[in-house]
Amino acid sequence: MALKIFISLNPVKYPLLITGIILLCGFNSPSAHYRLKLQSTGNQVIRLSPDTESLIRNPLNGWAIYATAGSGPDVWKKFDSIYVPALNHTVNAAAYASVLYIRMGWAQFEPAEGDYAWKKPGPLRDLIAGARARGLKLAFRINIDSRDKAQQCTPDYVRAAGAKGYTSRSGQKTLWSPYPDDPVFQNRYEHFIKALAADFNNPEEVDFVDGYGLGKWGESHSVNYLNVAHRAAVFNWVTDLYQKYFTNVPLVINYHRLIGTPHEWGAPDPDSRALLESAFRKGYALRHDAFGMTGYYQKFEKDIAAAWFPQRPIVVEGGWLHNGDGYLKDPRGFKNWGDVWQGEYDDAVEAHANVMDLRDIKETTSWFETAYALVTQFIRAGGYRLYPDSISVPVTITPGSALTITHRWRNLGIGVCPSNLPQYHQKYKVAFALLKDGKPVPGALWMDAQSDPSKWLRGASVSYKLKFKALRIPSGSYTWAVAIINTQAGNRPGINLAVAGHIGAGWVPLSTVTIK
Repeated sequence: MALKIFISLNPVKYPLLITGIILLCGFNSPSAHYRLKLQSTGNQVIRLSPDTESLIRNPLNGWAIYATAGSGPDVWKKFDSIYVPALNHTVNAAAYASVLYIRMGWAQFEPAEGDYAWKKPGPLRDLIAGARARGLKLAFRINIDSRDKAQQCTPDYVRAAGAKGYTSRSGQKTLWSPYPDDPVFQNRYEHFIKALAADFNNPEEVDFVDGYGLGKWGESHSVNYLNVAHRAAVFNWVTDLYQKYFTNVPLVINYHRLIGTPHEWGAPDPDSRALLESAFRKGYALRHDAFGMTGYYQKFEKDIAAAWFPQRPIVVEGGWLHNGDGYLKDPRGFKNWGDVWQGEYDDAVEAHANVMDLRDIKETTSWFETAYALVTQFIRAGGYRLYPDSISVPVTITPGSALTITHRWRNLGIGVCPSNLPQYHQKYKVAFALLKDGKPVPGALWMDAQSDPSKWLRGASVSYKLKFKALRIPSGSYTWAVAIINTQAGNRPGINLAVAGHIGAGWVPLSTVTIK
């Protein structure tokens, strides 16, 4: 087996840290002939057990609950108390989720030019505060098209500035929407996206942003233009725009068969796949808004999901809304809402989904009432669930001596850790540290620069060997610990590991080590 050797000495970025010679040993799946020799001279092997049950909140991982302009002031009260027949008591839905997905019109974010709703008291700021109080990250979709909406989605100042658009009827209201190929619209929209990113281009707070948002319901179809020949140009403009300003937060796009066309549904447009793949190559993750709809989520969508896993994670939204019995017409023969949620779940598993939607309060209530077992099953098996099953660490350390740590990792989830997304800059790396009083000792942190959690997939182990020189550290007893650190956040633990007894505990202690 060929060995890859990497040497990194960077005292500017990692003060007092020496990352030694790293040997990437490759896969160690059950069927592989090569077997990693974990035991090294002077080392002990630590076997770790996984936590297979607990909610693990990690980037782009888990359930999302939704909020819209019509959610109402009591939305958190509703989410905080949902009755579960299987448990015979109420639960807090947010305790099962990782993300609050806020989907509103541009006008609800910026009702007047430069008047940003998230900066002042009001419904949007209350939603954000409620999410933060419950440990949820945020996600956003900005709608500009007012069709089928109760309120106008694009602020009036855009029309007043001279942007061209069209009107539609919603109940007794006449609402206006801009053409996305109009230069005045594009200019004002860029100012808004720049302002939004100035406050929310923060991966510690925001999980993802829909980087398209055009068309009916912001779902990327039924897009009206001044000139439909501008379809590709508009697609490239809007995807580049979001990429320009959201440099640290993942972007997603609906992999719709009629992406950017004036049509709502039909056979796949011949240019759709090429446009979508251009966005995926820019770093966009995949999402779709019709999981569980057999007539909508078909071969085109399934082929795209299969082709881009595991390069890009997948975000799921169910197609059936809890507002009628249209699901009874589904070719899979759904008889009730439990069947509907099972259909969505089955599609999500097939696609290796990272994120699923509990959605608005009606759908969330139905999930807990009719499919609670699926809610907990996705917590256990959805997305990614990472842990090291075996680590070999030195028992004693003599300053200046050559040391070796071997470590083997598993992913118990169906999805993928998105550490390879360009917005994450490969910032998540395995590291080992010596702890004293529960805190890493300065100068005693070793990062395995070859580790790449996006390569760890269900059903296979990935093993590494880290070689380095011991530093001069005061003699005494210390604790070996492991973490997946965020190299852009002070080398603090950045991914919560699924190690039994240590969920959310940061550094996972391994064993005692003596420094002579």
